[in-house]
Amino acid sequence: MVPWPNLLAFALASIALIALPGPSVLFVIGRTLTLGRTGGLLSVLGNSLGALPALVLVALGVGTIVAQSATLFTVIKFAGAGYLVYLGVQAIRHRKDAAGSASAEETPSGITPSEAPQSRGARFGRAFRHPTTRILGEAFLVGLTNPKTIVFFVAVLPQFVDYGAGMIPLQLAELGLVFIALALIGDSLWALTAGAARDWFAQSPKRLERLAGAGGAMMIGLGGVLALTGNKS
Repeated sequence: MVPWPNLLAFALASIALIALPGPSVLFVIGRTLTLGRTGGLLSVLGNSLGALPALVLVALGVGTIVAQSATLFTVIKFAGAGYLVYLGVQAIRHRKDAAGSASAEETPSGITPSEAPQSRGARFGRAFRHPTTRILGEAFLVGLTNPKTIVFFVAVLPQFVDYGAGMIPLQLAELGLVFIALALIGDSLWALTAGAARDWFAQSPKRLERLAGAGGAMMIGLGGVLALTGNKS
């Protein structure tokens, strides 16, 4: 187990980092503006779950190999950036659906029946035909392909490990779970805030349509920034 002083110091450092708006926050806001409050919260959950495989890799020592490999790091970075752009384009394409659902009760996924993946369900498998599952899956892939998560886990977590106590993988896992839990709380607050703003825009279908398009543009821009920002350092 991580000593309490180390754990407390890590928690405080994590809170300070999470409080600063970053890629995860922009992704959550963009999804919430497009899909609604429920869709935003599902995206927060999926994005957090996507960080778990990276945490496992780091705890087992594999994450260091990925972080130090320029090729693997670049592949992951561009895959994540490309997927964000794809989600942004889809949000812009379906912005009228978001406006059309303004007067209707929000579905569990925050998307309308016309946006539901009946016609695309066979492509993703039967399980992904349910809108809620699809949103979770999309956000999970975003979290999974976020190279900054691997870099953070590789560079920051070891600094708070007590190497004299042994059980290094378990200590790394504990620290990573603390960070994911704090990020889940922080991103959920952003989703709730963006959802409240969306409710105001929902009073006008035209404004909501523009807002949904803005959310898509935000995700496209985030994908571009992720693809163009420096190298693995």
